[in-house]
Amino acid sequence: MVELLHDEYPGRGILSFGTYPVPSGRKDPCKALYQLMNCVLALGPLSSYSSLFCPLSVMSSLGRRPGTPTVFPQLLYDASVQYHSSAVLAVVLNTLTVPYRMSSSGLSMSHQAETLTFGGRKVLAAACAVPFPLSSPMSLSDALLPHRSAAPWRSVSACGGGAAIFSQSVVLRGLPEMHHNSLLPGRWPPSPLHTHESEQQVLQEYLRTLYPGTLSMTHVLRAPCTLGPTFPQFFSPYVTKDGFTTEEPQAAPPVVGHIPVLGALQTTSALEHMLCGLCDELSMAVVRRWMNFSTAAIEQDDFREAVDDVRNLAHHYRAREGNEMEDSD
Repeated sequence: MVELLHDEYPGRGILSFGTYPVPSGRKDPCKALYQLMNCVLALGPLSSYSSLFCPLSVMSSLGRRPGTPTVFPQLLYDASVQYHSSAVLAVVLNTLTVPYRMSSSGLSMSHQAETLTFGGRKVLAAACAVPFPLSSPMSLSDALLPHRSAAPWRSVSACGGGAAIFSQSVVLRGLPEMHHNSLLPGRWPPSPLHTHESEQQVLQEYLRTLYPGTLSMTHVLRAPCTLGPTFPQFFSPYVTKDGFTTEEPQAAPPVVGHIPVLGALQTTSALEHMLCGLCDELSMAVVRRWMNFSTAAIEQDDFREAVDDVRNLAHHYRAREGNEMEDSD
């Protein structure tokens, strides 16, 4: 389908997001192997015909061993329940696509993809803070101050964190008008974040300090992420009805109607480990099961070619020393 869209609408942006569910209970080994093979078979064509491709999952791995699901500090969700996990991914997807969906934005899907996918890096990773830890009377500078060593978001692309980031598009939504700098006149600023006037400048300074040398596009929106009536209420007692966090738990948990969210679409070196790990795991396990999978008209040579394509794609994410922008064509 993506190939047909690519041929029918040349030059148009195609952003693909692949969701991967969390297995409920004990995973069937044969089914796990087939899911792994289908995942590798899809990665190459989707990244080739799309402007960018981003896997989305609350699992820590896309392999046969899913690992521990992603933990969000203010969510009490059950990752094995698709009603819960799909709701988290829906918030992530809604947030990451805001920049080119706004009527006032001049950013197109193609421009966003071209900015993030230089150097042949067509696969991207997503990270999100659901909800963004923000108290009602707190400024953005004060909210980011406890996260000077690491961003408050969690990976939702099963590739982990702590790796080099080459480029990213960061969206922060849900900041009320009152959330300006809390620095009082005549007082020394506690951090460089408190020297900026606008939230856009504060977020840029924060990302510049945390990821020096990384190309970061930032988007700050007043409107929060609105939750529909069918959205699961799996928030902790420390979240108010407006999605803000409090220090004291609430006696009667309210119905949360909207939340502030911080999301990022990133080109990161962690994708090299994820993509190579899928190929390595498949190379060790596919031989015994090959005859079962070949009944779906998949030739062994075609499958090996697909594995090689994914492995070659992974090499684009190898972190280089020095200036990444100068090393990249």
